Amino acid sequence: MFDTVLVANRGEIAVRIVRACRELGLASVAVYSDVDRLSPHVLEADRAVGIGPAPSSESYLRGDHLIEVARSAGAGAIHPGYGFLAEQASFAADVEKAGLVFIGPSPESMRAMGDKIAARLRMAEAGVPIIPGSLERAAGPEEAARTAHELGFPILLKAVAGGGGKGMRVVSDADALPPAFEAASREAEASFGDGSVYVEKYLARPRHIEIQLLGDQSGAVVQLGERECSIQRRHQKLIEESPAPLLERADRDAMGVAAVQAARAVDYRGAGTVEFLYEDGEFYFLEMNTRLQVEHPVTELVTGLDLVQWQIRVALGESLDFCQEDVSFSGHAIECRITSEDPDRGFLPATGRIDHLEVPSGPGVRWDGGIRTGSEIGPHYDPLLGKLIVHAGSRTAAIARMKRALGELVIHGVETSVSFHLRVMEEEDFGRGHLTIAYLDDHPELLQPSAGETRLLAVAAAMLEHEGSGRGSPTRIDGPDGRGLSTWRSSVWPWQT
Repeated sequence: MFDTVLVANRGEIAVRIVRACRELGLASVAVYSDVDRLSPHVLEADRAVGIGPAPSSESYLRGDHLIEVARSAGAGAIHPGYGFLAEQASFAADVEKAGLVFIGPSPESMRAMGDKIAARLRMAEAGVPIIPGSLERAAGPEEAARTAHELGFPILLKAVAGGGGKGMRVVSDADALPPAFEAASREAEASFGDGSVYVEKYLARPRHIEIQLLGDQSGAVVQLGERECSIQRRHQKLIEESPAPLLERADRDAMGVAAVQAARAVDYRGAGTVEFLYEDGEFYFLEMNTRLQVEHPVTELVTGLDLVQWQIRVALGESLDFCQEDVSFSGHAIECRITSEDPDRGFLPATGRIDHLEVPSGPGVRWDGGIRTGSEIGPHYDPLLGKLIVHAGSRTAAIARMKRALGELVIHGVETSVSFHLRVMEEEDFGRGHLTIAYLDDHPELLQPSAGETRLLAVAAAMLEHEGSGRGSPTRIDGPDGRGLSTWRSSVWPWQT
């Protein structure tokens, strides 16, 4: 048992965990680096402790220091959130050795799924379909080439210890394999401390569909439906939704069964996700994320379950108080990841100060944010500023609601991905649910500002110049829909009547 939780993370997920603790009657301890001392997660927690300089290697990745802080602060448990140490089995083991509770799966489960080769072997033994490929590390480019010729090009080189697109290279022919192997291995070593890679058959146009799971310490496991995660850039998810559009009921059910088999194969507890690639009616195990996912809110909105609270309740020793037959789904949910990146310049990271923040509200709108007016956005961490999530009775209604919410989201001071998300919401193939991981390759225009947006920027610049010149009140200028521009704001639809 514990009554205080140390949140070993930052940003929007740290805020989310602090709030879940408060609703469960638990105290929370936030940690912060020097540049995060006034961040929302610090201000919302019951107590906050500084843990070092801005670089994560000297703060949020210092597992030994985090455990010391937890013990000195009287925290009986540590919640890792996602990213940083969330999937590091050695950290989970160290937490338990220190007499604390790790809010997540056991170190053994994490090890079983953390090594991609071991996970593929275990899934094959459990009867879960896996992508054709090697079942051992490639000793070098020559061995990788032999496997590639057996599978047929194109192939995918993947880091054994990796995730998030790191240490991955698509190889289309034999000549490109040696340099790609070296590059993937270097990146894997830099990202994970392990340069090992293996070979998989490359599926060019699959969908990326994942199944959310919950398990308790008695061995009960339930699946909470699927999420569509196909809209990606460089293997990084940008938009997620639940349920997945245009998915046959039989395929949905089969993936749910396979995901539960995967969880039971590693005695999984807490919240986890099994990810699949789906193509031409066939699905293949991709990986298991032994942590909470960034996109968990869409599942919460369609099921009515609080996944973060259930993580904590399971860690407290509670059993799930519902079974698979009790899980029901309602409506449709979509999440847009709002990042400090400029989509019009190749998603170039942006830094600066949040001069003004307005978040949307109203029925079916949720903002999970880690910023406030005055927040400094630097180069040290992931560019995720927050997540805009909507829920409605149908997918069409959810898209309309997301358009409205994106139009109300105002973030002054740094470039953001808001305009990109609105372009996607208005694109016809997205509206019809025609999605694959090649979606952005098929729609490169979404990575460029539309003519209307370009005109708006020119209009806004002219208005600002006019107002700054002191030559009187600006004349009325119409926006693309004919509405008058009387004031300007840095939003997707930057005008107010």
